[in-house]
Amino acid sequence: MASAVAAPAAPPAAAITPERYREVAARVRLLSWLSLAAMSVEGVVAMIAGIMAGSIALVGFGLDSAIEGFASVIIIWRFTGSRMLSSDAEHRAQKLVAIQFFLLAPYVAVESVRALAGGEHPQVSALGMALAVFSLITMPLLGVAKQRLAEQLGSAATKGEGRQNVLCAYLAGALLLGLAGNALAGAWWLDPLVGLAIAAVAIKEGVDAWRGDGCCVGSPLDGFTVTDAACDDDCCSR
Repeated sequence: MASAVAAPAAPPAAAITPERYREVAARVRLLSWLSLAAMSVEGVVAMIAGIMAGSIALVGFGLDSAIEGFASVIIIWRFTGSRMLSSDAEHRAQKLVAIQFFLLAPYVAVESVRALAGGEHPQVSALGMALAVFSLITMPLLGVAKQRLAEQLGSAATKGEGRQNVLCAYLAGALLLGLAGNALAGAWWLDPLVGLAIAAVAIKEGVDAWRGDGCCVGSPLDGFTVTDAACDDDCCSR
């Protein structure tokens, strides 16, 4: 009787040493510091420009910047000291990053509906348009870099923060469209519509971050097996 053919052995799992993990985590922490600095400037300028022009989209963009700045603080906290190799810290950071999205949506949605119903016409804001262009250039660079490093760390929290930066770039594009439409064609209604878009996207991204979308990059300290506390069964079955 012929012997059964043995199944080929599975290739060894990729691994990352704790030393390499700390090195990559330090890069993430640096990027988060840079994001925090950029978001602080962006938030202050957007709020000032929004109040001056009566633009709910600009005010919402400023609030988004403040919330994303807090997400950067969370990642800095996550990768500092003994928390750097803690799966519990990763899990808490993931949830906290997700909450940032939910903080933004209600205010912007209510104010946008109020502006549409009242027919409030925002003024032209050259400062706001310049800010949107700045965000379109800087945020994708930070966001993509963080998401690539998140894959190496197996960090859903880092991936969520990177997605917030990319989302900021998309919102900056929508903001620029609304502000330019108002300036060139008097399309004042574009401003609150952009505000509603910001609220809708924030809710979607918040849900994805809370569920740990992207967490199945795995836990590199366990050989890229999906055992990290930040990755639940529902996420890893997708």
